[in-house]
Amino acid sequence: MSSFETKNTDASFENRLRPICFEDFPGQESVKNNLKIYIEAAKKREEPLDHILLSGPPGLGKTTLAGIVAKEMNVTMRVTSAPAIERPADLAGMLTGLKYGEILFIDEIHRLSTVVEEYLYSAMEDWVIDITMDQGLAASSIRLPLQRFTLVGATTREGLLSGPFRDRFGIPERLDYYDPEPLVKIILRSASILSIQIEHEGAYEIARRCRGTPRVANRFLARARDVAQVKGNGVITNEIAHQALLMLGVDENGLSEMDRRLLETLLAHQGGPVGLKTLAITVGEEDETLENVYEPFLIRENLILKTPQGRKLAPRGYAVLGAAHGNNLFG
Repeated sequence: MSSFETKNTDASFENRLRPICFEDFPGQESVKNNLKIYIEAAKKREEPLDHILLSGPPGLGKTTLAGIVAKEMNVTMRVTSAPAIERPADLAGMLTGLKYGEILFIDEIHRLSTVVEEYLYSAMEDWVIDITMDQGLAASSIRLPLQRFTLVGATTREGLLSGPFRDRFGIPERLDYYDPEPLVKIILRSASILSIQIEHEGAYEIARRCRGTPRVANRFLARARDVAQVKGNGVITNEIAHQALLMLGVDENGLSEMDRRLLETLLAHQGGPVGLKTLAITVGEEDETLENVYEPFLIRENLILKTPQGRKLAPRGYAVLGAAHGNNLFG
């Protein structure tokens, strides 16, 4: 598991820092404003919210937003993940237990099997499910009514959802990487909750090098606290934050060791194109992790290009490596 893919490494730590209202959730202004309107309208009609699809890279707050939506609607949210739903029967138990207006949150919803996904169609549109009894010639189907509920799906790979499934979500919202300013607010809020002393410059140093991701920012904050307590006076300054990030292998550009290995691998292949599987084998990482965790940031920062032929090193990628465009540092 990569250093940026540790969603469940310390759940209690993340839960302590998780905002419970829109006011405590900096950034993603367009998404928040849209959700506020949809929530207010649904409450005025005294109806459950339409189904919501939250997409975007990991660590941006999809689960947190779902929890805020549930709180604003004053309903319970039941949480699960697609890998935990292996059969339609697993899903049926969840759906029949939902009360009117409650939210079912499915993380990694793109990983649902086709049969489970199709099982959701009637539940999402007609509020019924068909239960098959027995097998073979004795098989029969029983249609069970459901309470009207809201399905909130979270995905890092929206393109893997089938068209019919994606179209059943009336509220599609995409979260994007954060700019440093809202990340500073997130870091200062987390520091306050954890009773960590931090200067604004220290918070900004973490914010600009955390890949635009709150989850990563909070993890960096925790490690900077350690450095401040052992090598400083307990206060996270710019210098302390810089030292902590170097210890974590994060350079001035916010690049991790794996980021740099990817860029250097492309450079070693004359800048590419290089196929994803070849890259994965070369750097010793799963291709899915490269595509979901590392690539989005590198593409956003204009360091690599994703082409039909493979991945290529962008001009800025050459510059970050200190190489002239088209030159090979390795010979």
